[in-house]
Amino acid sequence: MTQSHYIYVNRVVRPAMVTDPTPDEQRIMADHFDYLKAKLNEGQLVLAGPCLDASFGVVIFSAHDDDAARRFMEADPAIAQGVMTADLRPFKLSLYRAPDG
Repeated sequence: MTQSHYIYVNRVVRPAMVTDPTPDEQRIMADHFDYLKAKLNEGQLVLAGPCLDASFGVVIFSAHDDDAARRFMEADPAIAQGVMTADLRPFKLSLYRAPDG
């Protein structure tokens, strides 16, 4: 079965979290990072990261279908625990440069 790429754009629910996170938000964001790092190590995540102004972040990944993509996004601790909202879309990965090394 072939896989397609998807993207979700995420935004924090509480803007002050960026500069003054609560202990719960810190824990959830650490879990968010660990979740995405595990997906990278499994080969499902293509890339993820925030804008430097913290206005939003992106997650690009592969999944077998729309339902699997939605499950991937909804399992992200930041989404599942409500500190971020996300907008999921199919994505065409047309051009990219592999990391050096």
